[in-house]
Amino acid sequence: MKKIIALILIGILILAGCSSKDNQVNNTSEEKVFRIGINQLAEHPALDDTRKGFEDGLKELGIKAEIDYQNAQGDIPTSLSIAQKFVKDEVDLIFAIATPAAQSCKQATDGTDIPVLFSAVTDPVKAEIVADWENVGGNITGTSDKAPIEDHLKMFKQIDPNINTIGILYNTGEPNSEIQIEEVKELAPEVGLEVVTLGVSNVNELPQALQSIVKKVDALYMITDNLVASSVELTSRVAIENNMVTVSAEETQVRGGLLISSGLSYYELGKQTAKMAKEILVDGKDVSSIPVGLAENTIITLNKNTLKALGLDENLPLFKEATNIIE
Repeated sequence: MKKIIALILIGILILAGCSSKDNQVNNTSEEKVFRIGINQLAEHPALDDTRKGFEDGLKELGIKAEIDYQNAQGDIPTSLSIAQKFVKDEVDLIFAIATPAAQSCKQATDGTDIPVLFSAVTDPVKAEIVADWENVGGNITGTSDKAPIEDHLKMFKQIDPNINTIGILYNTGEPNSEIQIEEVKELAPEVGLEVVTLGVSNVNELPQALQSIVKKVDALYMITDNLVASSVELTSRVAIENNMVTVSAEETQVRGGLLISSGLSYYELGKQTAKMAKEILVDGKDVSSIPVGLAENTIITLNKNTLKALGLDENLPLFKEATNIIE
């Protein structure tokens, strides 16, 4: 009998020990703090909103993260150095904001198993970041800010049928911009528009380039170009002075003074990317199995002060469709 009791007690102790270990494992899993490196190309509202949306999205999903935020201030070699540091630090995940940052992170993580997510990238296939929109291959995927360009071009005629020529300023060193311009030039003739483009290599060239292009066009189209977006208030002021309609590829530029946009919210795009982070870090999903995501919702944003400054009719059907009004 004593032997039986002793065996029972030993069994209870073993089970208690296993239970204790299981609880420790579960607690460790629940309390894990992931190390995430954020590589942002430059400071401007769209990219800042993307980062904020990503960080807020992680919190809403209950993901505890130690964020190492680094900004390359528009310098691509610096962006690569940041990515290489994250690899050396063996972070759990890298979040790259903007095309050059994503390219740097892909290069730096080649041959490693560190997962990379990107956002604010227009065409990750043409930028050679992923193999395909659906089957990305490798260790990198994310969300695209690809704009509904055809809808934007139609807006010019909806606002003023007499607009025949539109101008685009862009950064000659940004692949993302070249891709957008190629699509604009392909679609513009279908809606009765001609396109004039003018490239700049740094922010100091923008004022002169802007003054030059407004003499050649009827209206301005602002694509999602990081360099040009940094001077959106200057562009808005010059356009208003020349009584010129401005259509933007994203809503943060409308907040900066441009007239109208039909597009995504970078904040929401960041939150959408945070869901991918959860799939990878918590659910254990393989990066290569996650397709590149497009913005789930688009909205028309209108700057009412700019509308009034240009003396436009606020009763135009297009303006009535705006759900996000900037005043």
